[in-house]
Amino acid sequence: MRPTQLTAAGFTLVELVVTLIIVGVLGAFVAPRFFGTHGFEERGFHDETKSALRYAQKTAIAQHRRVCVTFTERTVVLTISSVYPAANCDTNLTGPDGKTPYTIDANADTKYRNANVSFSGSPSNLSFDAQGRPNAAATIQVSSHPDSINVEAETGYVH
Repeated sequence: MRPTQLTAAGFTLVELVVTLIIVGVLGAFVAPRFFGTHGFEERGFHDETKSALRYAQKTAIAQHRRVCVTFTERTVVLTISSVYPAANCDTNLTGPDGKTPYTIDANADTKYRNANVSFSGSPSNLSFDAQGRPNAAATIQVSSHPDSINVEAETGYVH
C-alpha cells in the first residue's frame, strides 16, 4: 500500500497579503475617479469651450465676417456680424447642431449641472476678424482643470 500524499490547496500567506495590498491601492486611488463625476464634467465643459472657440474662428473665415465670443461666469455665447465689414456682432450665431444662438451654459445644461466650472484669465469678450485673427491673445482657464485654452494672437489658432 502506498502512503497517502497530502496535496495543499489554497493560497499562501504571501499571496494573500500581496493581493490585499493591490486591492487597497486600487481602492484608494483608482475607485474615486470612477465614482466621482466632477472631473469628467469639468473636462467636458473645457473641451466644449475649446470647440466653440475653434468653431468661432472657422466661421469667421468661412463667412468672412466678425464673430464675437462673450464669456460670463458659466456661459459662452457666440454672435456674428450681419454684414461685412462690421465692427460689432449683432446676430446670434447658429451652432453646428442648428440651434441659435450657439451657447454653452453650465447653468442650464444638465450634463454640467453638478460641475464646478467658471472662467478665469479670459477676456470678457473675444472676437475673430474675417481672416480668423483674434482681437487679442487669450489664455482661458476653466475652473481647476489643469490645461488652459490658448488663442494665438497672430493666427487665431486655438489649442
